[in-house]
Amino acid sequence: MATTKAMSIPTVEGAVGSPAFGRFAGLCTLLAGIINFLYAVAFVIIARNAPALGGLLSALFLLLGGLLITATITALYARLRETEPAFALWALLLGAIGALGQAIHGGYDLGNSINPPAPSAEVAAALASLPSQVDPRGLTTFGIMGIALWVIAWLMSRNGTFPKNLAYLGYALAILFIILYLARLIIFNPANPLLLVPVLITGFIVNPAWYIWLGIHLWRGR
Repeated sequence: MATTKAMSIPTVEGAVGSPAFGRFAGLCTLLAGIINFLYAVAFVIIARNAPALGGLLSALFLLLGGLLITATITALYARLRETEPAFALWALLLGAIGALGQAIHGGYDLGNSINPPAPSAEVAAALASLPSQVDPRGLTTFGIMGIALWVIAWLMSRNGTFPKNLAYLGYALAILFIILYLARLIIFNPANPLLLVPVLITGFIVNPAWYIWLGIHLWRGR
């Protein structure tokens, strides 16, 4: 009888778990950390003194950051799928939705900043106050991504190839993201301390710190 040779099916690790992709994802994650910090500067500081410029820059950084984070989420799935395959896949799906929702939200705001559709300043201000249909009050950017980060941090803590403190920082970022979504949904007033304090802590400290640290770790490989 003729023997049947087993077909070699490429695995996800073979596709995205290579050292080359790890370095690429590490670079993207490092850039995402820097861009996340610049987004906070544009959204919190520049927008106060120059609203048009601050809105343009924050939209651009939101778009770029979301696109870069897709590489981060993909690389994390390749590393964490060995620990809990189903949970890693869930984190991949949630993280991809969060990152792409962030990018689309940024692209929507960027388009409105470059070519304002409103015929008057009053109408433009009214439209600007409306939530994004893709990312209402940060549902994908903060809410869904927060859940993804919590699952990722939990998988990191069980994986053994990630620093424990990086996982703990991921837990902190996940909690802050969920708080930001709930605060933007319920309070919405950016001057309210219940919203302003988490924004400052997340945007200027925890968010860039986690992505930069993770980027360095991914760049170095296992």
